[in-house]
Amino acid sequence: MKNKRSPKTELRCPPGIQIIKPIVTAPDLEEERYLSVDSSHTCFLWYYKVINFVHNLTQVIVIWIYDPENADPSELLWNANEPSLIKLEYEGTLFSEWSVPGTCSMKNKRSPKTELRCPPGIQIIKPIVTAPDLEEERYLSVDSSHTCFLWYYKVINFVHNLTQVIVIWIYDPENADPSELLWNANEPSLNSIILTKQLATLGQTPIIYTILRRKVYFPHTRMKNGTWHISVPMTAGDMLKEIRGNQVAFQDCFIADFLFLLTVPLLTIPEIPGSLPISSPRGSQLMADWYDCVLSFVVVVADMETFQTNDSFRTWTRVRVPPNILTDDERHSVSDMNLSQDGIFFLINGILYVKSFHEFTRLGRNVDLPDGGIIGITSRKWCWVRYLMKAKRGRSSMAIWTENEVYLGYTGLKFVKIITTENLKKLLNISPATTLTIHNVEYTAHPLELALLLNYCVTCTVSKKVYLVIYNEDSKEWAHQDFALDVAIDSFLIPRFLYSAMPEFILWDKHRIYYYYHNLTITGVLQTPTESGNLSRLSDNSIIHDVFTDYFGNIVVKMENNIMFYFKINIRDAVKLHLWTNSTIKSVTSMNAWGQVYLIYVFENGTIHPQEYPLKLEAESIAFQRKEKCPYIAFHNNIFTVFYFLDKGQNLSVWAQIVYPENVGLYIIVESYGPKILEQKEQVHYEIASGYCTKTMTVTFSQNVNYEAVDDYFKLQHQNTGLLLVQIRPSEYARTCPRSQNVFQVAVGCDGNKFIAVKGFNKKECLRHDFIYIIEKSFLRNRPSKNLRVRYNWKEYGCPLRLDFREKFHPLLQLYDDNGFVEDVGVNFIVWEIHGRDDYTFNNTMKKSGCLNEAQTWKSMTTLNKHLPLEDAWGPENYKHCFSYAIGKPGDLNQPYEIINKSNHNHLVWPVDHSGMYVFRVKILDPNYSFCNLTAIFAIETFGVIPSPSVYLVASLLFLLTLLFFSVLVLSYFHYMRIYKRYIYAPLHKPERKQKTN
Repeated sequence: MKNKRSPKTELRCPPGIQIIKPIVTAPDLEEERYLSVDSSHTCFLWYYKVINFVHNLTQVIVIWIYDPENADPSELLWNANEPSLIKLEYEGTLFSEWSVPGTCSMKNKRSPKTELRCPPGIQIIKPIVTAPDLEEERYLSVDSSHTCFLWYYKVINFVHNLTQVIVIWIYDPENADPSELLWNANEPSLNSIILTKQLATLGQTPIIYTILRRKVYFPHTRMKNGTWHISVPMTAGDMLKEIRGNQVAFQDCFIADFLFLLTVPLLTIPEIPGSLPISSPRGSQLMADWYDCVLSFVVVVADMETFQTNDSFRTWTRVRVPPNILTDDERHSVSDMNLSQDGIFFLINGILYVKSFHEFTRLGRNVDLPDGGIIGITSRKWCWVRYLMKAKRGRSSMAIWTENEVYLGYTGLKFVKIITTENLKKLLNISPATTLTIHNVEYTAHPLELALLLNYCVTCTVSKKVYLVIYNEDSKEWAHQDFALDVAIDSFLIPRFLYSAMPEFILWDKHRIYYYYHNLTITGVLQTPTESGNLSRLSDNSIIHDVFTDYFGNIVVKMENNIMFYFKINIRDAVKLHLWTNSTIKSVTSMNAWGQVYLIYVFENGTIHPQEYPLKLEAESIAFQRKEKCPYIAFHNNIFTVFYFLDKGQNLSVWAQIVYPENVGLYIIVESYGPKILEQKEQVHYEIASGYCTKTMTVTFSQNVNYEAVDDYFKLQHQNTGLLLVQIRPSEYARTCPRSQNVFQVAVGCDGNKFIAVKGFNKKECLRHDFIYIIEKSFLRNRPSKNLRVRYNWKEYGCPLRLDFREKFHPLLQLYDDNGFVEDVGVNFIVWEIHGRDDYTFNNTMKKSGCLNEAQTWKSMTTLNKHLPLEDAWGPENYKHCFSYAIGKPGDLNQPYEIINKSNHNHLVWPVDHSGMYVFRVKILDPNYSFCNLTAIFAIETFGVIPSPSVYLVASLLFLLTLLFFSVLVLSYFHYMRIYKRYIYAPLHKPERKQKTN
């Protein structure tokens, strides 16, 4: 026995029956136990934990082995998850101690800044203070999660090659360096280096995934000092990025994916020595504005200074103006402020000024704006990086208005007046004798629309009506909405359109919030548990300062004394949040680059400080107090981006799934806003298991329009292109639901990133040199009087393909977009030589191709459209096939068939009597293939033809041959004469004489 006098000790016994008995001092003796000790080789045990995934009705069982003799007490008690570490901090001087549940352990309950560990569940935490006013208790939701580690990133910008290097490491929030928790660390702490290397050894590697363009970037081959480095291009169109890792665990803990915004680096305006402060009037509340797509770039106007930041106020500078431009009163009279690519706009006494990097300028007639009388400016609140706009001007970046006129501002300090109240009276059929003025202007959630609130009254003494019209910048159309609100004559309403596909917005005055949901069909005053929606009475008679909205449907109403109310989109009542900030501090609400809400504090000494605000925890605390629950368990979908492009013949299918308790009766709603150019088909699958219902809806968007052989091809295309906003949402939700709805765009039209190319051609893999060639006039289509001299444009034409004149060529087209190769093009297309050559032909005839009537050719189409240039004479707008007796006219079917596609084996055939350089342009001919005018250029150089001999060379050869012939004749003559002279007097054969015999 380890210690026989300790009530808690350890005992080791040999196998057998052992008698164990505690000896006590009481008169009643304890009973003895007969303990059976066995000798076994089973020494270790399995430990398991269950993770439930209700959305797909599965359970993950986490298993490991432990030794009971050497196990952690938590494993013996089967509560092996270590309680979560929670850091508590109370700001104030009246703190006494913390009141926490008995199941939680606290490091120092009498310290205003301490650490708390609690098991999973709802824990009630409350600071006890010495003041007569008690502090509110918080209902803190503590969860048991296997996601314990987080990604940390730091960006290094390389402007010279337009790249950004993202330095990434892993950190444990419970053991991180303070600089990592405050997001101002330049390098990982020692703990983070060890943790990162350990996980890297286990196979962890991060990637950067871009949400909008769906591109993936991988780290460099080797780690450096416990960090990964990933290079990404600077871009303003693919700014939403996510750090993702492998499913690798260390000590049963995983790393959470991290979503953040990263765009091209934006520089703050430098503060010039000798410049003077510019501010709002003394005692006024803070004004803030930020780029719609760069949330970390913020400008705040206080009553003593103007501040700016490009990193959510981790660092900041002051914005000041040169002397001698404004008077002291004017410098402290900013009534409105706006942030734009052209600089910071200030509205001072009805006059608009802009502060840029280099100057501070007054705007007026010099930029087509009024010299005074401006009552408001605004910019877009919701970020849409991509959108479809058919108008050439582009969309505006800000709106400016007077009582009777509205102007739109574009990049480059260009302004255009779009309407006056006189024209609005005609639009609304209002009598010219009545009074109509512009009340307020706000951009909607639609990327191309702008809303106007209009004041209408007759006598204008007691009350007025407020109307709403919406302007579409693409179609230039005004739409009067079904909206009319009676208010007092001196009321001023501020609109804020919510992140929704349908026109949904809230309005507020000093005391109340008005809501307009579901395309303005559900309206009313936002209610509160008491005081009938009068927020001022619930906040010590303070008035509404600002309303914060985000992409998740959260809405926070901040009063001037920093009391806040909370509700969500499509919710008709608000709850009062716990007190967070001293009523004397001036603050404003904003959102950082990774979507977290934070408060910006400005102090009297001219400094500024950001502080993260745990909106989710605060809202959950109030919801538990009120016993609110989300009506569904899970709501999922496969909408991975906010922008989809549909071309001709394409369709889009998305699905959404909702899981909810049995007998609740929820369903999924799909709503769209925009032109009626798509067909929508829905299919619902329903199943029930274990008391939970699962509904899955599949929605398919498509277009079924035939563009072939129509009277006006371009008009029909224009009528069937446009932008739709679609949202998918559950039929019911509450403040406790994580997200209200998913909103995305469906653009029907030409994707500007789409292009075609001819397979086998490129613009890099060849040696470029200055190259000029001549095309003989007899080879040109119009038979001009002179030869054509052409300088080869390597940048436009690319590398030419060299072919022997005996080789036929069949172009294969390939379709690409910004993500790379899409498909081989299988539809009809045409080619033509851009410099006018026609000394080539095709191997297929119309008859061989299956034509029943004469097919279109370049000769027939240019004859028919003499008023058009060659490239416009033939295209999808006037294409007619030849495979029907009802289309076209009979003719010679032995002519070359000049239309090519992937499968018809129609080839280009070259002349055999000369070589040449051919630069072709190819165009898609099929009218049902794409809204884009898809063309490409490729060049072919033929060789191998023997050149024609010159006259002088032929004459020389003939002369030499003749000379050789006569020389042979002369030589043969003298040769035979010599032989003749030798034998002319002597016989060739002497006769034999007979001898006499004696």
